[in-house]
Amino acid sequence: MIRKVTIEELLTAYPAIPCVDVRAPSEFEQGHIPGACSLPIFSNEERAQVGTTYKQQGHDAAVLLGFDITGPKWSGFIRQALDYAPDKKIAIHCWRGGMRSGAMAWALDFYGFEVLVVTGGYKTYRNWVLSQFEKTYALQLIGGMTGSGKTTLLHALADKEEQVIDLEELAQHKGSTYGTMNRLVQPTQEQFENNLAARLSGFDRERRIWMEDESSMIGRCLIPRPIWKQMREAALINITIPFEQRVQALVQEYGCLDKTFLAECTQRIWKRLGPEQTQQAVTAIQEDRMSDFVKEVLGYYDKTYTTGLNRRLPGTTLSADFTDTDSSKQALQVLALMSKHEQQRR
Repeated sequence: MIRKVTIEELLTAYPAIPCVDVRAPSEFEQGHIPGACSLPIFSNEERAQVGTTYKQQGHDAAVLLGFDITGPKWSGFIRQALDYAPDKKIAIHCWRGGMRSGAMAWALDFYGFEVLVVTGGYKTYRNWVLSQFEKTYALQLIGGMTGSGKTTLLHALADKEEQVIDLEELAQHKGSTYGTMNRLVQPTQEQFENNLAARLSGFDRERRIWMEDESSMIGRCLIPRPIWKQMREAALINITIPFEQRVQALVQEYGCLDKTFLAECTQRIWKRLGPEQTQQAVTAIQEDRMSDFVKEVLGYYDKTYTTGLNRRLPGTTLSADFTDTDSSKQALQVLALMSKHEQQRR
């Protein structure tokens, strides 16, 4: 049986049904529905060949070429679909809900699958993604200078059943010049947006959603402008911890990384850091004086953060001085501070 569903129906009524994306691998890599599986009808080269035939010879010639290419593949498609959906219930989409998803749906239906075909395909999904960023959310930000433990605090808030989005996790980047940690691979901008929209759509918009105060760019990933605007207007709790505590936290996080990586990253910001401080920082890395390296670069990052903090709207910044290193207790302190702030605004 084949049934057409909207993207909203797929995401809300059928979230447990495996979703397969039959577009070419390059299209899938550029961006896909989070959790979807790739089951490409055409390889990248085959897709280009069919597209060229369509432009030069028309619809009928392209369709015949498509069947010539896929003829030997159909049993493989069915076997792979069975791996994804052994109970024979599956959702399918291509770019616009056209020939590729139609052909795959026909084959799987013939084999005995219950098939949902997404109306409008991935193009409609992308419109849904962008629409999520136009909604209003009850955002609350955690701010603080580098090494303050903002990410750890976010996770502690999540443990207390608060709604939390870790933007750095979604972007696979720590936000600084060292942000890849010499191992993280960032998603495409499109996939970053897809992942963020998926998280936002799963939350209650009437409840607080905690995020870390970020620059508009996290590595190569740009926070969508409507969300970024809401972040700039949201209340921010600026956490402070002793300088030496921040230094030790950063030494523990970054000190074990490859020295060549750290030196190259440091040299990329020499114009902002200054030639003398850059050389001192690189020398400290080479001599394994990680505390000195961290102190050299913190001067730049602290100044940058302070500048951004001073640009926020008046009355939107609250302060939380942490003397306890227990993140669970820090979370309780933050929640109490935010509750008091909300009561005063009523």
